[in-house]
Amino acid sequence: MKSQFTGPVFVVRDNIDTDQIIPAQYLTLVPTIPAEYEKLGAYAMIGLPDALYPARFVKEGQLDSEFPIIVAGKNFGCGSSREHAPIALGSAGCRVVLAESFARIFFRNSVATGELYPCELTARVCDQLKTGEVVTVDLDAQTVKVHATGQVHSFKPLGDVRPVVDAGGLFNYARKAGMIPAAA
Repeated sequence: MKSQFTGPVFVVRDNIDTDQIIPAQYLTLVPTIPAEYEKLGAYAMIGLPDALYPARFVKEGQLDSEFPIIVAGKNFGCGSSREHAPIALGSAGCRVVLAESFARIFFRNSVATGELYPCELTARVCDQLKTGEVVTVDLDAQTVKVHATGQVHSFKPLGDVRPVVDAGGLFNYARKAGMIPAAA
């Protein structure tokens, strides 16, 4: 499985809730239907206030984001327990969310769906980066290297979470580990 991700970051601050990640009107889209899963990505982060976040995570008329990595402050994914939130981000092409802290249910949904790696930073990085700066996230070394400055930040080990996300989510992990029968 891939252990490094390089690309421009989308930077947000504290308390980004699931309504900002994927507003309720888009919850009618069913992620298990491929065409609807793809559409979910077009609406990822669309609930952010334009005044605070003038750059869009997914450009108008697009299905995918140019930002494979999100850098956030505290309490990312707070609010409701909708699993659509990490699914929408994953559908848009986000692979890693680096946050100072996560809402517990968002963290669990990220792992259970296998959509993205929720990495908990050891310092406040969202104040040091701007949207569009390029970084490399190394899951093995637990580091984030900023290309422009060479500065390196660290995040907490993913531990038992990593193989579940690597497998593509809880059910795929359980199948591969022989805990449940393979799908017919």
